[in-house]
Amino acid sequence: MVDASWGNGMSSRHERGWDSVYHQYSPDVLPWELGRPRRVLVELVESGQLAPCRALDLCCGAGTNPVYLAEKGFEVTALDISDRAVEITKEKADGAVVDMNLVVGDFLNLPFRSQEFEFAFDFGCFHHVGVQDRRSFVSGLHRVLKPRSLYLLVCFSYRNGPSWHHFTKRQIIDLFDGFFEIERIKHISSVERDRAMRYFYEVLMRRK
Repeated sequence: MVDASWGNGMSSRHERGWDSVYHQYSPDVLPWELGRPRRVLVELVESGQLAPCRALDLCCGAGTNPVYLAEKGFEVTALDISDRAVEITKEKADGAVVDMNLVVGDFLNLPFRSQEFEFAFDFGCFHHVGVQDRRSFVSGLHRVLKPRSLYLLVCFSYRNGPSWHHFTKRQIIDLFDGFFEIERIKHISSVERDRAMRYFYEVLMRRK
């Protein structure tokens, strides 16, 4: 099911911001679209640490990660601000013959009930939240997750160079304190689709 009501009457947004990226470029030229699920997500599922449940993929992009979860038996909702990204995800889900709920929406105004999900995956979403909106994002995510639910975050590291959205370990801990308990945090390097090396923090945390 695709809920595109968020975008009604807003065709001009295709010309700016993240929505324009998926309207202008094929996923296979975008650095973060690897064409396979992220290793950290696969390890969490394959190890048995995360069993099938109601899962939310924030900023799903071209849908590789949520389709993987759906194939593993999760009840998946995938959200992205780009209607084209959601269309691509639907095509991928149809090709894999899996069902999921697809939503065009804004990560700062999550259109979901309180405590609706038992797991959230976030690759490349949080590190694009404006500085002034970070607390709102964290509290919104906290609202839609059930108590003790897992949240798997992958975000840019300070080792990519000085930037407002490149984080230190201390910053991450401070930003999520009060809402989530961090179970583990790992610094990693990854060769992305453009063959450039980038640095990330993989953070597994549990909703308080």
